[in-house]
Amino acid sequence: MPLLHLSLPPHRLLLVAGGRRRRRRLLLLPPSPRRVCVRAAASVELEVAAAAGEYGLPFPSERAAHHRELAAAAAAVERACRLCVDVKRSLLSGEKKIFEKNDQTLVTVADFGVQALISLELQRSFPSIPLVAEEDSASLRSSNADNSSTVLVESISSAVADNVSNTDSLLTHDDVLRAIDKGGKDSASFDSNPATYWVLDPIDGTQGFSKVDDTLYVVGLALVVNGKVVAGVMGSPNWASDTIANRKDDSIASRYDRGILMIAHEGCGAWTKRLYDEFGQFTTSKDTWNRCFVDSCSVVHKARYCLSDNQTWNMIPLSVVFNSTTDESKPRDENELLTSYVFSGSLCKYLTVAYGRASVFVLKARTKSLKSWDHTVGVICVQEAGGQVTDWRGEPLDLEADLTGRRDIYPHGGILITNGVLHNKLAELIKANY
Repeated sequence: MPLLHLSLPPHRLLLVAGGRRRRRRLLLLPPSPRRVCVRAAASVELEVAAAAGEYGLPFPSERAAHHRELAAAAAAVERACRLCVDVKRSLLSGEKKIFEKNDQTLVTVADFGVQALISLELQRSFPSIPLVAEEDSASLRSSNADNSSTVLVESISSAVADNVSNTDSLLTHDDVLRAIDKGGKDSASFDSNPATYWVLDPIDGTQGFSKVDDTLYVVGLALVVNGKVVAGVMGSPNWASDTIANRKDDSIASRYDRGILMIAHEGCGAWTKRLYDEFGQFTTSKDTWNRCFVDSCSVVHKARYCLSDNQTWNMIPLSVVFNSTTDESKPRDENELLTSYVFSGSLCKYLTVAYGRASVFVLKARTKSLKSWDHTVGVICVQEAGGQVTDWRGEPLDLEADLTGRRDIYPHGGILITNGVLHNKLAELIKANY
C-alpha cells in the first residue's frame, strides 16, 4: 500500500520559535501542487472501515459504553498522525525562507491541520459533542501577518483535504477555519452542570515535531463525561519499538518499526498497535492490538523517573531526599534516583509511563493553572494501564474546576503520575517536603 506524500500549496509554511525573544517564525518552502487527486490505499481502507463503523477495537461494544466514540476517535487520531508525518516530510525538504512574527508560542501547519481534521471527523458522527482544543483561527484570520496568513491557510487546508475521510465535496478555507474554531476558546461555554465533551491536544511536543530528528510528539484526544475521562487515544508517529529502544536491532526493517497508537476505555484497559508496518507504510485498522501495562517496580530508588525538559531535579520535592542521575550504567544506592529528560511534551511522559518504559513522571506546576489538553488523555491511558494520576496532595485532577471553558486545571503543587505501586510512597514524600 503506497504511502501518499502530502502535496502542499505554493509556499508551504512551518511556524517555529526563534531567538531569546521567542518570536514566531514562518518557514516558507517551495511551491507544490495545490491539491492531489489520489489517496493512499491504507487511507481508503481506513475510510471504508470507519464509514461502516468497523474500526477494529480490541474489546466488544458490549463491554464499553463509549465504544463508538472511541472507534471514531482512534480513526481520527490515526488520520491526524498521517497528516503530521506527511506535513513534516514536506516541511523539512526544500530551501527554507524565514519570516518572523511576534508571538510567545510554537505552532506549525500540522497543529492547525490536526485540529481542523479531527474536528471535522468528530463532527460527522457526534455533532452535539463540543470540542475543547488548544488552537483557534484568530492568528490565521489576521490581516497584518506580512501577507503570509492566506498562504498559511492554503497550506493547512491542503493538508486537511488530503487526509479527511469525507471527500464528497471540496473543503473551502472557511470550512477549515470554522473547524479549527470548533475547539477554540469561544466555541463552547459550560456551566456548573456535568457535561460531555472532547479534549484535544493537536500536537503535544511541537518543539519535537519541528526538529529533524525523531524526538517524540503526540496527538492526544480524550472524551470526558460528567467530569471523568472515559476514553482516549494517543498517537505518536516517532515512538520507537522495543527493539529500537533497547538497541537490539539495527536492521533496515527496524528503522521503520516506529509509531504507536494507544487507546484506553474505562474498565477495558489500555491497548497499543503499531502505526507502521515493516516497510514503513501506515497499517490499517484491522491490525493486532496488544494489552498495555505500567511497570511493576515497587522500590522507590529502583524506579525510572521522567521530568519535563524545562524543569530541573531541584524543583521537585523529592530532591530534598534523593540525588539524581541520568546515567543508567552508573551504580546507584538507595539515595539516588534515575531520571530522564529525553522526551518532549507532557503527554509523551504519560505515554512512557502507561507503556511501562518509565515508572514515574513528576511535574511541577509553575503557574496556578495548567492546560487540560496537556493531561486529560494521559490520565485515562495511565489509569487503564494500571497506574495512578493525582496532584501533589494526592487528589485526582479536577477537570471541571474551570466551570466555563473546561480549558484549565488547577492541581495543587503539580502532578504525580506513577505505576500505582509507588504512588502512595511518593505522594507522602512529596507532601512532606513540598
